[in-house]
Amino acid sequence: MNQKATNRVKPYEELEFRDNFMFSRVMLDKQLCRDVLECLLQHPVGELDDPIPEREFQYTSDGKSIRLDIYTRDESNVYDAEMQNLNHKSIDSLQLPRRTRFYQASIDMDHLDKGESYRTLPDSTILFICTFDPFGKGLSKYTLRGICEEDRDIIIDDGAVRIFYNCSYRGGDIPADLRQFYDYVETGRSSNDLTKRIDRAVENARLKEEWRSIYMYYDINIMDARDEGREEGREEGREEGRAEGRAEERKNTEAAIRRAEIAEERVKELEAKLSSVQ
Repeated sequence: MNQKATNRVKPYEELEFRDNFMFSRVMLDKQLCRDVLECLLQHPVGELDDPIPEREFQYTSDGKSIRLDIYTRDESNVYDAEMQNLNHKSIDSLQLPRRTRFYQASIDMDHLDKGESYRTLPDSTILFICTFDPFGKGLSKYTLRGICEEDRDIIIDDGAVRIFYNCSYRGGDIPADLRQFYDYVETGRSSNDLTKRIDRAVENARLKEEWRSIYMYYDINIMDARDEGREEGREEGREEGRAEGRAEERKNTEAAIRRAEIAEERVKELEAKLSSVQ
């Protein structure tokens, strides 16, 4: 590993449940995934299909693709669970409301074939587990559904719900198991059966060399490609002037992102090879 990557990539053995990669691997355990969903939703969830980590959607060759942390469904509902950290970004830069809009559209497209009735669309629940207050209003969670502005008793019954969980919430007016889950996400300290099982799953995941390989390959190649593009742009900017440099930086960053996409394809190939030998 080069020094640049060493300074910036979190070592695999230090990954926690709150880190996206570890979250998506731990939630592969179908029973654990179901228990986490039931804790968050505070109601029973049906028998789940095998959870899919980093489920990718891209409907045109040049269209924007997305990766969902954990994607699964029961007999009537589709679930997308996302772990969201700030990672030194501003809340506004994450564009969470519009991101969930795009996620919802992608999920619906995945379940509605040409000629099918809209009635066949399953209900869907998008859950963003945030390590910060996503709307800054001090609530423990934010549940969003379509509502009529003229008559707020009218709710669009389209089966879609988006929930943002504020794990930084410190109030005591939430269910005990959700309080303990929030505390675990925030501190890494387990205090009940669910969080202890999650913690054991994290420890076991840290021992999986194949997951370590995927994590290191993906993060180092994507980060290096993006850093390379930004650095090339900065150099061009210093040499050719601020305005021209910005244009060149954009061009080099776009080229770097294309190289990053190639690296992602290599990750997929590596995952396929690893799964074939398990």
